[in-house]
Amino acid sequence: MILLQLFFTFFKIGLFTIGGGYAMIPLIQADVVGNGWMELEQFIDFIAVSESTPGPFAVNIATFVGSEMGGIVGATFATVGVVLPSFLIILFIARYFMNFQKNFYVRSALQGLRPVIVGLVSSAAFTIGIANFLPDLSSFSAAFSHINYRGLIIFAVILLIHLKFKTHPIWLIVISAVLGILFFGVPEMLGWGIP
Repeated sequence: MILLQLFFTFFKIGLFTIGGGYAMIPLIQADVVGNGWMELEQFIDFIAVSESTPGPFAVNIATFVGSEMGGIVGATFATVGVVLPSFLIILFIARYFMNFQKNFYVRSALQGLRPVIVGLVSSAAFTIGIANFLPDLSSFSAAFSHINYRGLIIFAVILLIHLKFKTHPIWLIVISAVLGILFFGVPEMLGWGIP
């Protein structure tokens, strides 16, 4: 039963996601966290791993979630589910692409979809940011007493490096991993217990 759920969940996500992997995050979160397959924190960890590993984000996240829920077979069902809609749509569109590209209604619809893509990506960034930087939202004062300052510092450093030097994303991932080890791993290893 879980295999069919994985397939149809990721098929639906693959069918209705326009704008790539990041626009897919809110849909995946709604289904994966909403179905109780994993907690939000674990889902955010999966996003980090999916983004840091080679390959398309959508395939990676589907594979990781499927593997968590149903092993190798679950990973296969989820991955096929997320890829199949795009594969079928591209087969259809490739044949008629020039006609579609010049069609007034198609062009108008795509112009209308662009702001939605920006909204979906922004929503994903907001959700992940809140979960990472303000993990306790039970009250306003509790939220600010539990701010993940180390995470905010890493975010600020990476943002500044990217804006100042236009650093390639691969280097940003490597730098983030090193900063994560220094800011989180080393204090934990030394038993400093920094929150």
